[in-house]
Amino acid sequence: MQKNNPITLGGVTVQPGERKTIDLVVGKLYTHSELTMPVQVLCGRQSGPVLFVSAAIHGDELNGVEIIRRLLKVKSLNRLKGTLIAVPIVNLHGFIHHSRYLPDRRDLNRSFPGSEKGSVASRMAHLFLKEVVAQSTHGIDIHTGAINRTNLPQIRATLDDPETFALAQAFAAPLMINSDLRKGSLRAAAVKNNIPLLLYEAGEALRFDEVSIRAGVRGIINVMRELNMIAKSRKVPSTRSAVVARSSFWMRAPHSGIFRSVVADGKRVIANQTLMGVISDPFGESEIEIYAPNNGIVIGQMRLPLVNEGEALYHIAKFARSDIAAEVVDEFTEEISDDQPYADDFPVI
Repeated sequence: MQKNNPITLGGVTVQPGERKTIDLVVGKLYTHSELTMPVQVLCGRQSGPVLFVSAAIHGDELNGVEIIRRLLKVKSLNRLKGTLIAVPIVNLHGFIHHSRYLPDRRDLNRSFPGSEKGSVASRMAHLFLKEVVAQSTHGIDIHTGAINRTNLPQIRATLDDPETFALAQAFAAPLMINSDLRKGSLRAAAVKNNIPLLLYEAGEALRFDEVSIRAGVRGIINVMRELNMIAKSRKVPSTRSAVVARSSFWMRAPHSGIFRSVVADGKRVIANQTLMGVISDPFGESEIEIYAPNNGIVIGQMRLPLVNEGEALYHIAKFARSDIAAEVVDEFTEEISDDQPYADDFPVI
């Protein structure tokens, strides 16, 4: 057995076998109160990978906060190999104000790698990259859809990289999307530093979604097992494999009006046959039916019934076999909903 190395964040050293909560100093509010980013570090006794798990880079994306809370209660972590760095709230300003953005209206996930002397967003990105990401070997970043927009549980990653693809498969979300890197994103910064990173998207902003949360906890545990950070489960593994989307696109509102959706996330749509929704005026005198332009699976949609012409209504993923993709999503949802017997590994409260 090779002993793990200690790890130091924010000037605080965590020794093998220790678990500490560390407050990384972000700066001060204009009230003179200190603003800190809470980080919990679990340093296993045995050596292994260093995995960071982060949430709320967009301050209104709450599912990840609950996923990390439940993750930290998993009993298997008592026998951890390697180190887990859990950061449930990266964007403190946005989280406090229920906002996606920082006070200067910048998007933290477009501000990496950041700068020690830059904007508020740039400084926060620099701190997170230096203290957390740079010390890690792997990462999982958790997101949701924007306000009034949902996301079906999905992994977005650089699937052309074999190691990242293996971790994405291990996570076992129903869908995987080979997503391009976006300039300024955490994922782009991690990849530049040769750190494989999975981006887990599920649910919507400012709301908890139980299926998305359970899937997130289970997915992270699966990745940690793949990395040999915790012991393999005695439970018979699912034979279901995630399906990879070839591409995705947004359907936009052809007219302004009151929008009524008739399809759920995860449902299969057939080109020019599947009625997806209706946009009408307040009197119902003018009603426009919306049909799918391509075969695919609904992986996200608008929840607000009031729409303007050009607004994004549905996010559709295209697959070589959309019928198989729909079956995978159905099986996944049923499996996650029935996951109660394994509460020791996947705590609900």
